[in-house]
Amino acid sequence: MTDSFGALSQSLGSTSSSLIERVKTRDEQAWRRLVHLYGPLVGFWVRRAGLQSADAHDVFQQVFLAVAQGIEHFQRDRPGDSFRGWLRVITRNKLMDHFRRQGAEPAGVGGSEALQRLAGLASPTESLPDDAEDEAHHQLRLRAMGLIQDEFEPKTWEMFWRVTVGGQAAKDVAVDLGVTPSTVRVAKSRVLRRLREELESLEGF
Repeated sequence: MTDSFGALSQSLGSTSSSLIERVKTRDEQAWRRLVHLYGPLVGFWVRRAGLQSADAHDVFQQVFLAVAQGIEHFQRDRPGDSFRGWLRVITRNKLMDHFRRQGAEPAGVGGSEALQRLAGLASPTESLPDDAEDEAHHQLRLRAMGLIQDEFEPKTWEMFWRVTVGGQAAKDVAVDLGVTPSTVRVAKSRVLRRLREELESLEGF
Protein backbone atom coordinates (compact mmCIF):
# COMPACT_ATOMS: atom_id res chain seq x y z
CA MET A 1 0.00 0.00 0.00
CA THR A 2 2.81 2.42 0.89
CA ASP A 3 4.50 1.86 -2.47
CA SER A 4 1.23 2.53 -4.27
CA PHE A 5 0.80 5.78 -2.38
CA GLY A 6 4.36 6.67 -3.34
CA ALA A 7 3.39 6.29 -6.98
CA LEU A 8 0.41 8.56 -6.35
CA SER A 9 2.82 11.07 -4.80
CA GLN A 10 4.82 11.22 -7.98
CA SER A 11 1.63 11.62 -9.99
CA LEU A 12 0.46 14.61 -7.96
CA GLY A 13 3.57 16.26 -6.88
CA SER A 14 4.14 18.62 -2.35
CA THR A 15 1.48 21.12 -0.37
CA SER A 16 -1.98 22.02 -1.35
CA SER A 17 -1.51 25.27 -3.30
CA SER A 18 -5.12 25.72 -4.30
CA LEU A 19 -6.40 24.83 -0.83
CA ILE A 20 -3.78 27.02 0.84
CA GLU A 21 -4.62 29.94 -1.39
CA ARG A 22 -8.29 29.64 -0.46
CA VAL A 23 -7.38 29.50 3.22
CA LYS A 24 -5.36 32.68 2.77
CA THR A 25 -8.51 34.42 1.54
CA ARG A 26 -10.29 33.36 4.76
CA ASP A 27 -12.50 30.84 2.98
CA GLU A 28 -14.24 29.03 5.85
CA GLN A 29 -14.84 25.83 3.88
CA ALA A 30 -11.17 25.69 2.89
CA TRP A 31 -10.18 26.21 6.53
CA ARG A 32 -12.43 23.33 7.62
CA ARG A 33 -10.87 21.12 4.95
CA LEU A 34 -7.39 22.06 6.10
CA VAL A 35 -8.16 21.21 9.72
CA HIS A 36 -9.90 18.00 8.63
CA LEU A 37 -6.79 16.95 6.72
CA TYR A 38 -4.06 17.99 9.13
CA GLY A 39 -5.76 18.09 12.53
CA PRO A 40 -5.30 14.36 13.24
CA LEU A 41 -1.63 14.60 12.22
CA VAL A 42 -1.05 17.52 14.59
CA GLY A 43 -2.89 15.57 17.28
CA PHE A 44 -0.58 12.61 16.68
CA TRP A 45 2.53 14.79 17.00
CA VAL A 46 1.25 16.42 20.18
CA ARG A 47 0.26 13.14 21.84
CA ARG A 48 3.60 11.60 20.94
CA ALA A 49 5.29 14.36 22.96
CA GLY A 50 3.62 12.88 26.04
CA LEU A 51 1.05 15.55 26.89
CA GLN A 52 -2.05 14.84 28.93
CA SER A 53 -5.40 15.24 27.21
CA ALA A 54 -6.15 18.78 28.43
CA ASP A 55 -2.64 20.03 27.64
CA ALA A 56 -2.70 18.33 24.25
CA HIS A 57 -5.98 20.07 23.44
CA ASP A 58 -4.51 23.45 24.42
CA VAL A 59 -1.39 22.97 22.30
CA PHE A 60 -3.52 21.75 19.39
CA GLN A 61 -5.58 24.96 19.55
CA GLN A 62 -2.43 27.08 19.77
CA VAL A 63 -0.96 25.37 16.71
CA PHE A 64 -3.96 26.12 14.52
CA LEU A 65 -4.29 29.63 15.90
CA ALA A 66 -0.69 30.20 14.80
CA VAL A 67 -1.51 28.69 11.41
CA ALA A 68 -4.49 31.03 11.00
CA GLN A 69 -2.36 34.04 11.96
CA GLY A 70 0.62 33.10 9.82
CA ILE A 71 -0.87 31.39 6.76
CA GLU A 72 -0.65 34.54 4.65
CA HIS A 73 3.12 34.41 4.97
CA PHE A 74 3.48 30.73 4.11
CA GLN A 75 5.49 30.29 0.92
CA ARG A 76 7.21 27.39 -0.82
CA ASP A 77 10.38 29.23 -1.77
CA ARG A 78 12.72 26.26 -2.05
CA PRO A 79 12.48 22.74 -3.42
CA GLY A 80 11.25 20.47 -0.67
CA ASP A 81 9.35 23.20 1.17
CA SER A 82 5.96 21.92 2.25
CA PHE A 83 2.98 22.93 4.31
CA ARG A 84 3.41 19.82 6.42
CA GLY A 85 7.01 20.77 7.23
CA TRP A 86 5.90 24.30 8.13
CA LEU A 87 3.12 22.90 10.31
CA ARG A 88 5.59 20.59 12.03
CA VAL A 89 7.84 23.52 12.93
CA ILE A 90 4.87 25.37 14.43
CA THR A 91 3.91 22.28 16.43
CA ARG A 92 7.44 21.88 17.79
CA ASN A 93 7.54 25.55 18.77
CA LYS A 94 4.20 25.34 20.58
CA LEU A 95 5.32 22.21 22.41
CA MET A 96 8.49 23.95 23.52
CA ASP A 97 6.42 26.92 24.70
CA HIS A 98 4.27 24.51 26.69
CA PHE A 99 7.23 22.83 28.36
CA ARG A 100 8.76 26.21 29.21
CA ARG A 101 5.54 27.26 30.90
CA GLN A 102 5.67 24.00 32.85
CA GLY A 103 9.18 24.82 34.04
CA ALA A 104 10.80 22.12 31.92
CA GLU A 105 12.96 24.04 29.50
CA PRO A 106 14.29 21.44 27.01
CA ALA A 107 17.57 23.32 26.52
CA GLY A 108 18.31 23.38 30.26
CA VAL A 109 19.34 19.81 30.91
CA GLY A 110 20.34 17.39 28.19
CA GLY A 111 18.49 14.51 29.77
CA SER A 112 15.36 16.43 30.75
CA GLU A 113 11.98 14.77 30.43
CA ALA A 114 10.85 17.57 28.11
CA LEU A 115 13.77 16.98 25.76
CA GLN A 116 12.99 13.29 25.66
CA ARG A 117 9.39 14.08 24.77
CA LEU A 118 10.37 16.48 22.02
CA ALA A 119 12.74 13.86 20.63
CA GLY A 120 9.61 11.97 19.65
CA LEU A 121 8.75 14.75 17.21
CA ALA A 122 11.44 14.47 14.55
CA SER A 123 12.94 17.49 12.87
CA PRO A 124 11.05 18.60 9.72
CA THR A 125 14.16 17.70 7.72
CA GLU A 126 14.16 14.10 8.94
CA SER A 127 12.48 11.49 6.79
CA LEU A 128 12.58 8.36 8.93
CA PRO A 129 9.10 8.11 10.46
CA ASP A 130 8.28 5.11 12.62
CA ASP A 131 5.39 2.79 11.86
CA ALA A 132 2.95 4.90 13.86
CA GLU A 133 3.79 8.05 11.93
CA ASP A 134 3.65 6.15 8.66
CA GLU A 135 0.10 5.23 9.58
CA ALA A 136 -0.74 8.85 10.51
CA HIS A 137 0.47 10.00 7.09
CA HIS A 138 -1.39 7.17 5.41
CA GLN A 139 -4.60 8.31 7.09
CA LEU A 140 -3.98 11.88 5.91
CA ARG A 141 -3.85 10.63 2.33
CA LEU A 142 -7.10 8.74 2.78
CA ARG A 143 -8.80 11.84 4.18
CA ALA A 144 -7.57 13.88 1.22
CA MET A 145 -9.05 11.44 -1.27
CA GLY A 146 -12.24 11.21 0.74
CA LEU A 147 -12.84 14.92 0.18
CA ILE A 148 -13.55 14.36 -3.50
CA GLN A 149 -14.82 10.78 -3.65
CA ASP A 150 -18.50 11.74 -3.72
CA GLU A 151 -17.93 13.74 -6.90
CA PHE A 152 -17.46 10.54 -8.92
CA GLU A 153 -19.59 7.57 -9.85
CA PRO A 154 -18.75 4.52 -7.70
CA LYS A 155 -17.41 2.61 -10.71
CA THR A 156 -15.14 5.49 -11.73
CA TRP A 157 -13.78 5.69 -8.21
CA GLU A 158 -13.27 1.95 -8.05
CA MET A 159 -11.21 2.02 -11.24
CA PHE A 160 -9.06 4.86 -9.90
CA TRP A 161 -8.63 3.22 -6.51
CA ARG A 162 -7.74 -0.23 -7.77
CA VAL A 163 -5.13 1.05 -10.24
CA THR A 164 -3.62 3.95 -8.29
CA VAL A 165 -3.87 2.74 -4.70
CA GLY A 166 -4.30 -1.00 -5.16
CA GLY A 167 -1.54 -1.21 -7.75
CA GLN A 168 -3.53 -3.37 -10.16
CA ALA A 169 -2.93 -3.30 -13.89
CA ALA A 170 -5.52 -1.40 -15.92
CA LYS A 171 -6.13 -4.43 -18.13
CA ASP A 172 -6.94 -6.61 -15.10
CA VAL A 173 -9.34 -4.06 -13.65
CA ALA A 174 -10.95 -3.70 -17.07
CA VAL A 175 -11.64 -7.43 -17.27
CA ASP A 176 -13.14 -7.51 -13.78
CA LEU A 177 -15.43 -4.54 -14.43
CA GLY A 178 -16.35 -5.31 -18.04
CA VAL A 179 -14.81 -2.17 -19.56
CA THR A 180 -11.84 -1.43 -21.80
CA PRO A 181 -8.36 -0.66 -20.40
CA SER A 182 -8.71 2.77 -21.99
CA THR A 183 -11.82 3.43 -19.88
CA VAL A 184 -9.88 2.53 -16.74
CA ARG A 185 -7.03 4.85 -17.66
CA VAL A 186 -9.45 7.70 -18.38
CA ALA A 187 -11.12 7.17 -15.00
CA LYS A 188 -7.77 7.28 -13.26
CA SER A 189 -6.80 10.47 -15.10
CA ARG A 190 -10.11 12.16 -14.25
CA VAL A 191 -9.70 11.55 -10.53
CA LEU A 192 -6.04 12.56 -10.51
CA ARG A 193 -6.90 15.76 -12.36
CA ARG A 194 -9.57 16.58 -9.78
CA LEU A 195 -7.12 15.89 -6.97
CA ARG A 196 -4.66 18.30 -8.54
CA GLU A 197 -7.35 20.97 -8.83
CA GLU A 198 -8.50 20.64 -5.23
CA LEU A 199 -5.30 19.58 -3.48
CA GLU A 200 -2.59 20.66 -5.84
CA SER A 201 0.74 19.15 -4.76
CA LEU A 202 -0.58 18.06 -1.37
CA GLU A 203 2.43 17.02 0.72
CA GLY A 204 2.29 13.35 1.57
CA PHE A 205 0.76 12.10 -1.71
